[in-house]
Amino acid sequence: MASSITSPTTTATTETTSTTTSENPNGILGKDDFMKLLLIQLQYQDPTDPMDSSEILTQTSQLAQLESADNTNTALEKLSESLLTSMQFSTIAAIGKMADLGSDSITLDAEGGNSSFDIFFPTDIASGSVEIRDGDGSLIQSISVPESSAGAQTFNWDGTTSGGDAAAEGIYHVSATYGANDGSTGTVKLGSYPIESIRFEEGTPLAKVGSSYVSFDDIYEVY
Repeated sequence: MASSITSPTTTATTETTSTTTSENPNGILGKDDFMKLLLIQLQYQDPTDPMDSSEILTQTSQLAQLESADNTNTALEKLSESLLTSMQFSTIAAIGKMADLGSDSITLDAEGGNSSFDIFFPTDIASGSVEIRDGDGSLIQSISVPESSAGAQTFNWDGTTSGGDAAAEGIYHVSATYGANDGSTGTVKLGSYPIESIRFEEGTPLAKVGSSYVSFDDIYEVY
């Protein structure tokens, strides 16, 4: 009856492969894995034909290079995390500054629909007027602004024109003129608000502008 003989090298390699597969399902070998393979290779080498010393030095040198590359990658990852954290908290310096969202428009989804929006007034005002214009710059509707304190105010447009007709659905541009209590006048537009606070969601900073939080990617300018 024929018998099968399993060599120690085959057994050790099989055990190492099995262990590596169970502990490292992605099949990625690190410096520790290569060191284990080298030690097993030396342990089960043929005593009558030992490994050449130059080959051992070559493999040892490769292990040193691998460890150096691994340490460099670890250092770069830590540096990247540190820079990301620094950039995130640097956004706190934007609190109190003005943010321009880059758009002064609102959308009327249906003819005769309505739209709500916020406009920020930088000072106490004695009176003012919100102007809604179409894409051609024609005045569609004007909303009176009563005496009020500085800050963001919410307005609601019922979707009608100054003549009482239903405005067509589409995009309209919003701005406001005002007279301050000190006698000065000014103009503001929709989409420009002070940054009141910063909130972090899963590491992403969000700025509170008006009545909502927005990503800094949605902010056109901070001044």
